[in-house]
Amino acid sequence: MITPKKRYLLTPGPTPVPEEVLLSQAKPMIHHRTSEFRQILKQVMEDLKYVFQTQNQVLIFASSGTGAMEAAVVNLTADGVKFLPIVGGKFGERWKEICSSIGVDFIPLEVEWGKAVNPEDVEKILKSDKNIKVVLATLCETSTGVVNDIQKLAEITKKYDAILVVDAISGLLADEFKMDEWGVDVTVSGSQKGLMLPPGLAFISLSQRAWEIVEKVNVRAYYFDLKKARKSGAEYDTPYTPAVNLVIALSKALEMIKDEGIENIWKRHSQLATICRNAITSLGLKLFAQKPSNAVTSVALPSEIDGTKMIKFIREEFGVSIAGGQGKLKGKIFRIAHLGYMNIFDLLVGIASIEFALHHLGYKFELGKGLLKVEEEFLKQYK
Repeated sequence: MITPKKRYLLTPGPTPVPEEVLLSQAKPMIHHRTSEFRQILKQVMEDLKYVFQTQNQVLIFASSGTGAMEAAVVNLTADGVKFLPIVGGKFGERWKEICSSIGVDFIPLEVEWGKAVNPEDVEKILKSDKNIKVVLATLCETSTGVVNDIQKLAEITKKYDAILVVDAISGLLADEFKMDEWGVDVTVSGSQKGLMLPPGLAFISLSQRAWEIVEKVNVRAYYFDLKKARKSGAEYDTPYTPAVNLVIALSKALEMIKDEGIENIWKRHSQLATICRNAITSLGLKLFAQKPSNAVTSVALPSEIDGTKMIKFIREEFGVSIAGGQGKLKGKIFRIAHLGYMNIFDLLVGIASIEFALHHLGYKFELGKGLLKVEEEFLKQYK
C-alpha cells in the first residue's frame, strides 16, 4: 500500500509539540538583554512555579535535563557530604555516573529494574551512615516505566536532615508532584517531555534548605554555577545567552498548561495510562513496571519477539515512533508514551501500530482486541 508517510511521536521524549508552540518560535529573533525579553522571562519563571508546585525560584538553562542533574550535584558538593543515588534504571544510573564523574563520595542504592525503590531501604542507609546528606531520586524512571514514591522519600530525608534531589524530567506534569507540599529540596526537569517543547531547556528549583548548602560551596563550575543563575534570575535575566526562541515557545506552552489546569493534566495522564495498560494486557502481554508511571507504559515482550525489530518495523512501515528497552532491557521490552500533548487518538494510533507489528512478527492474539479495549475504556470515562 502506497500512502503518504505521516509521523507519529509516541516516545517518552521528545514528545509531540503543539502547532501553536512551534509557530511561536518562528517569530523574528529579539535580543535577550532587552525589557521585551525580560518581561517574557519574568512571566515564564512565575508560571514555572505553578508547574513545579513551588514558591521557590525556577532557574532555566540552555541544556538538556542532564545539565540540570549535573548542576544539582556539583552545587551540593560540600566537604564531607556523601551522596546516595537511587539506581533503578538507566536514569538512576545517570545519577551515579554524574557522581562518579565529578568525584564525589557516594554509595549507590541498587534497585531491581522494574520495581520502585522501597523507602524503608533508603531510611536504613541514612540511619546507618550519618555522612549521607544528599539523596538523588527519580520521579519517573523512564527506562523502566516505574514511578517512585517521592512524597514518602521526602518525609524520610527530612527526618535525617538530608537533602532530597528529584529528577522529574519525565514525570513532571504526568505524575502528581508537589515540591513544596511534599518537602522536596531540589527538582530538575527538561523541556521535551510534559512541557510540550523541543529539547534544549533544563530547569532547576531549590528549597531554602538546599540554597543554604549551595551558598557555602566553592562551586567547581562556571556555566552551571547556580549562585550566578540565582542572582540573574532575581532580576528576570540570565547570566549567559539563553535559548531565546525556546523560552518564547515555553511561554506559549505554559499558557496552554495553565488553561487546562494542572489537576486536569494529571487526571488526563492517569486516564490515558490506565487505558493504555488495559489495552496492552488485553493482548496477552505483561506490563514490565510493577508500579507504573502515568508518563509511559513499559511492556515485557515474549522471548520469541525481538523488541528491536518490532520498534524498527513500526517506525519504518507506519511512521510511528515508540521506544525500545535501554541497557540490559534492549530488545526485551517496548515503551509507549502518553505524555504531554497527547489524547485518546494518539493512543489508538499507537495500539494499532503495535498490533500490526505483533501480527507481522508471528505473535498469536485476537486482532483488534487492543483497539476495542481502548474504545471501551475511553467510553467508560467519557462524558
